[in-house]
Amino acid sequence: MLPRFACFPAPLLGLLLLAAIPTASATTYAERGFGERDGNGSIASDLNPAGLVAGIIMEEEGRRRAVTYQHGRIRELGTLGGNEGFTKAINTHGVVVGSAQTAGGAWHAFRYDAAGGMRDLGTLGGTSSYATAITRDGMIAGYADTSAGDFHAFVTKADHSLQDLGTLGGASSYASGLNTHGVVVGTAQRGDGYRRAFVYRPGTGMQEIGTLPGGRISSATAINDAGLVVGASETEKRRWHAFAWDGKRMLDLGAMIGQGDSYATAVNAAGHVVGSVSIKGFEPMTFVYKEGVMTVRRRDDGLYLTNKITDAGLVVGAIYTGHKFQAFAVPSQAAPAPQRSNPLDWLLITILISASGVVLYKLQRNYRMGLLGARTRFM
Repeated sequence: MLPRFACFPAPLLGLLLLAAIPTASATTYAERGFGERDGNGSIASDLNPAGLVAGIIMEEEGRRRAVTYQHGRIRELGTLGGNEGFTKAINTHGVVVGSAQTAGGAWHAFRYDAAGGMRDLGTLGGTSSYATAITRDGMIAGYADTSAGDFHAFVTKADHSLQDLGTLGGASSYASGLNTHGVVVGTAQRGDGYRRAFVYRPGTGMQEIGTLPGGRISSATAINDAGLVVGASETEKRRWHAFAWDGKRMLDLGAMIGQGDSYATAVNAAGHVVGSVSIKGFEPMTFVYKEGVMTVRRRDDGLYLTNKITDAGLVVGAIYTGHKFQAFAVPSQAAPAPQRSNPLDWLLITILISASGVVLYKLQRNYRMGLLGARTRFM
């Protein structure tokens, strides 16, 4: 049976900084932003089951600050001696990962916990590194440059040192997701120069996932503990379509949407997938693929930046008020939406995913509508 497509408005839920989220059905309080100073913006990068948010405050002058937020209180995480930092993920124990500037101005991946503060994870012999994901056990994935100057995907070892995951035969690779089994996903360059989504398994190494039919490049962004991988692939018509890969086949989620370009950014334990849709003439919107049903939220009922979906069913990221971002969350039951765009290639996909906390949010504006089949009605 073909998946059903729904597109409808839902009550707008405010910002995700909820006191706690024990279950998906729990009543939550939400508001916009972190209560940051007027003129500043905010983005929610991730949210853990205790309701602790890993976020970013974006100052009016452009500086980014790594923060956590809970119960109306902002905690500044600081930097590694430099001026800026941003968060990317948080685990069940409240350990945050992201990247921060050193005194010399380089960006280094960090691990932060309340007891020990911010710890520099180092590099792979180069000058910079970026952490993108963390498991509940504290394993971290990301990418760092080598002494040769190319970025390579990494995962942390038991001693917190970085393990180089290599490439698919090309110069570079980028890790963007990780599960509790130590399986890493991301994007890597092949010997022929094309970039492909990969899965890296301990003891097995890096495996190419491939693309949707006719596509040349692809990028994996997240994986859950069941091994479901999500990301985006070019199609034969040179569009971008979100996909879900279960280890055997690649499901074209973009075809279910039927128009525009789509990019999957996250997946939760239940296999619910979220991402962004960019259609000419519309503000970019967020989709939720859940139990065979594809739902797209209109601009004023969802998110501008779609970063994560929690196991409790909240989709977190940010709305855009016309001049700044404000951290926000919406329930997946009625799915989220918007964001504006910019040209996007595989590298920008991965770097925005991993290096900024603003995941796949600068999407292509100039694509035409009606790629596949019947058009979608936006309400």
